[in-house]
Amino acid sequence: MSDPSASRRERWRAAASGGVERSGASLPAILQLVVAVTVAYVLARYLLGHEYPIVAVTVTLSSLGLVLDARPRRVLETAIAMTIGIVLSEVILLGFGQGVWQFALTMLLTLLLARALSPVPGLPIVAAVQAALVSLMPIPPGGPFTRTADAVIGGLVALASTALLPRDPRRAARREALRFFAAFDAIVTSLVTVLRLGDRSTAEFVLSKARETQALTEQWKASLDSAVAISRISPFLRRHRQELADLQVMQLNMDHAARNLRVVSRRLSTLADDTPRPQLADAVAGIQSATSMLAQSIDRPDLRPLVRQSLVLIAITLDPRTLTPGQPFSEASVVLSLRPLVLDLLAASGMPLDEARRALPDITK
Repeated sequence: MSDPSASRRERWRAAASGGVERSGASLPAILQLVVAVTVAYVLARYLLGHEYPIVAVTVTLSSLGLVLDARPRRVLETAIAMTIGIVLSEVILLGFGQGVWQFALTMLLTLLLARALSPVPGLPIVAAVQAALVSLMPIPPGGPFTRTADAVIGGLVALASTALLPRDPRRAARREALRFFAAFDAIVTSLVTVLRLGDRSTAEFVLSKARETQALTEQWKASLDSAVAISRISPFLRRHRQELADLQVMQLNMDHAARNLRVVSRRLSTLADDTPRPQLADAVAGIQSATSMLAQSIDRPDLRPLVRQSLVLIAITLDPRTLTPGQPFSEASVVLSLRPLVLDLLAASGMPLDEARRALPDITK
């Protein structure tokens, strides 16, 4: 019988470990936020002379946030939406004073305008929060539009921080890439086991796991897109543009490879019997080895020629007439589904598609 207290301790330990991991992963973003919000406060307080620069602080924090996607466009859109809400609130205060209907009008106009300007559903809420603060707080000594000036300061500081204090987006992109490759490698390794043992029930389970890779590819893409966007304005990341461009090519083709891996898994789950298939197992094992090396090439691009060489040696064997001679169509269909998978992996390693296609044997003759 299990010990309830031991189980609770294990859950607490797991929760604490997860909390430490989250804090560590967010440390660059936290440091960026602390520096940016301090700069915004100092500028509004001592340069503009605003005694309570609350808006400068909140706009900076909300524009940057702790999310993975800290690309300049998103930061700018958030800052503009909040500034619009503040300006509307200031105008209504100046023209009609404070009151219940004025507050309701401010919320209505802010939400409608922010929603019209951006497809992001959370953005109107952020803008409305800022507008509500301005609408409900007393007008500061400097006049109603001092808070608009604070909002502009906060937005500019947030935008400058993405260029001058980047969160090392390459590290986030690398982390998401390795998460994807770990899942991809686990699936391919399981398929090798399925083929060596002839276990269709395992193939069905692997297919369900393969379907879960889509979220990982989307997270990898988001982190890479953010890194590329920041590298366009950051002097510290400009030299990494080509590296990031190469990783975007890899990500796009690995997305395609993950889709084709699901096709392979589906083919295996529908085979007629549980017979071991060692020739197919060897081919898939070679794919697994090359994919593992491709993951390592994220940190060591010099490995990519070896990846291409390994995949070409696999590609030239992918002819059903020689790999599975005399076998039923179901066997040949597995070989045929491996061809586009290898093609995508070759493209992910940097080989032009036309050259990759030439590596596959012609099965039309």
